[in-house]
Amino acid sequence: MACDTAFRVVARRHLEDLCANQEATCKRDPSALHQMRIALTHLRAVILFFSPMVDDAVRGEIRDELKWLNTELGAVRDLDVAVERIRSLNKKRPQAVPAFRPWNEKRAEGHRHLARVLRSVRYGSLIEQTSSWIDNGPWSTKTDKQAAKQRAAPIAAYSAEKIAEWEEKLLKKSRKLRKMGTKKRHSLRLLNKRLTYSIDSLEDLFADQRFSKQRTALKQLRKAQKSLGELNDGARGHALAAELLQNDAQMPLQFLGPKREKRLLKKAAKSYRKLSTLQE
Repeated sequence: MACDTAFRVVARRHLEDLCANQEATCKRDPSALHQMRIALTHLRAVILFFSPMVDDAVRGEIRDELKWLNTELGAVRDLDVAVERIRSLNKKRPQAVPAFRPWNEKRAEGHRHLARVLRSVRYGSLIEQTSSWIDNGPWSTKTDKQAAKQRAAPIAAYSAEKIAEWEEKLLKKSRKLRKMGTKKRHSLRLLNKRLTYSIDSLEDLFADQRFSKQRTALKQLRKAQKSLGELNDGARGHALAAELLQNDAQMPLQFLGPKREKRLLKKAAKSYRKLSTLQE
């Protein structure tokens, strides 16, 4: 399969998944919101993965608008995760989380705002423009030899090279995981996520064993992603709690204790060590 065909197949799939969950998200379904976020992250990762080929005058605008949408979805998703975490804490020790109402109010407000966003002209234009760009964007009609070569390149050869490049960058940064602060750790998580989602997106396009190494790597990437995700959820929960504290809401229990944080870091580091051995 040529790279231009592979890009269209995968990008179209994720755009359709994004749109399929729009209405349920507008009705405050947290699962649908989560699926929208996953589809959007996959779509952004795929665009970045094929960036040399799809780089044109329109891509920058679409990238910025997808980033805007991700921010809107992410803000409410963070509240969903935090509220569910507080509920689990509340079941264990009800007396520890007496001020639950401000969290519910902020969450409801966030969902109302998100529904307006997803029914806005801006969102509709973004979906229409992205759909048209995937199929017939300026990138697809460039006449220079380099552009034509990129579009016609076999997906297997291109993806192997690109995945190896991203994997090397990820492993290099992961060596300093235990010394990272919240921001750098979040950046590492994003690198991990874009590589994970790119492999995941392309996986079913290969019918032979040429992708077997990447499938093995995917297992370790997912394990690291899970640990880094829990660490990020804990950090976001604390940040949201601090915001509510300014409005006289009581701080809830710790979202992530030191011992749990240490275990998660250890698990992520172990996954990266195993991933590293695959390169040998």
